[in-house]
Amino acid sequence: MSAFGEEVEFYFVQVMPMEEKRKSMGWAVDESAIPYLVLYYKEPERASGLIRESDVVLFGWTEGRIADLEAERLSSGKLSFRVSERIYREGQWKFISPRGLAAKYREHIRYRNKPVYLLCTGAYVASDFSLIKAYPGKMLKWGYFPESEGKEPSQGATGLEGTDSRGGAVEAGASAGAQAGGCEMSGDAGASAEAQAGGCETSGDAGASAEAQSGKLRICWAGRLIDLKHPEFAVRLAAKLKSLGKEFEMDIVGDGPLKASLEAMVEKSGLSDCVNLAGGKKPAEVRHYMAGAEMFLFTSNYLEGWGAVVNEAMSCGCAVVASGEAGAVPFLIKDGENGLVYDGGSYEDFEKKALSLYEDSARIESIGRRAAETIEKTWNAKVAAGELVRFCREFFENGKPEPAGDGPMSRAQVIKAPGFKRTLEEKNRLE
Repeated sequence: MSAFGEEVEFYFVQVMPMEEKRKSMGWAVDESAIPYLVLYYKEPERASGLIRESDVVLFGWTEGRIADLEAERLSSGKLSFRVSERIYREGQWKFISPRGLAAKYREHIRYRNKPVYLLCTGAYVASDFSLIKAYPGKMLKWGYFPESEGKEPSQGATGLEGTDSRGGAVEAGASAGAQAGGCEMSGDAGASAEAQAGGCETSGDAGASAEAQSGKLRICWAGRLIDLKHPEFAVRLAAKLKSLGKEFEMDIVGDGPLKASLEAMVEKSGLSDCVNLAGGKKPAEVRHYMAGAEMFLFTSNYLEGWGAVVNEAMSCGCAVVASGEAGAVPFLIKDGENGLVYDGGSYEDFEKKALSLYEDSARIESIGRRAAETIEKTWNAKVAAGELVRFCREFFENGKPEPAGDGPMSRAQVIKAPGFKRTLEEKNRLE
């Protein structure tokens, strides 16, 4: 945090080890090489002291492992933040559960009059929390911030980098003032556990992506092959493009339970010559696929908390066609300006948007350029950290910090989430 002044000292308290599965996917780091990392399960006294005494603490999902310590801090009157994705992703009707409301009271509602702010990791988070009357006037935009500008991805190597909560080392605390801030942040980054990558490089070979100079439109989809991400939309679009005689090559990067059914779709539709089912790849490899693409498809439904592949594809200059139901999209994309957004999980609307983009190469280029500018200038870790530090300093100076005008730390508006009828159209289960 030296970029924000020597008086800002930063610690990341990791409360659980990263699971072996995620290490095998390329997210392992040398913990001893990260000077600000404190392992709660190895140094509990030091970690607890940081959480109690720091000027500022950001809390994410810790699986209840430090619940008493969290409650002590959040009740203390010291500046703190909760970082959260949606709490009612499977339907806001669930908020009427008495047991659920009791849990939400313990975790959130009882701190409504304390200096505790909510950092909303997704556009529909504020809507969920408004139902339970938590954090009145204190909900701010936040997100996941994969590394950009061609840097190699390194989970945990930057305190504001997001990844899946099941990984253990997932986010960070920050401080304003002379002391340090420590915490643990969570949430499903939304990008695939086997396909998520940080940043973008414009060179390198990644299977079919090596043919980026073929003159055919390059299209990419990346994520776990599971129901909520609707990878079949990409295959259906490929079949439509081929039926219209369009020239293209599509990479579908990722692995999962739908792999066999997608292979069958590709074979039945005669798409083997233009659709590459690349399988699961490590983060650095996925970056090459994105870098070689001109169009990126993001087809997750409302169960997607964020969707970090959107950040990544935009940073690579892809023109993104994205589902407006996923948490990242309303924050990152302005429809028709730096991407195209389809609504209601509608394949028909998705196809219409994608086909219109295919027909206009100049528009693909301009949208991709503006997408990259969005990440470079607004939605990145440096901007987020700077706005967080500014906000905290204003809190300590006058007790009335102002939200940012746009991007991270700006005011999170309450946006209507998909309703009960929409949940009946999906399998409506988290995977």
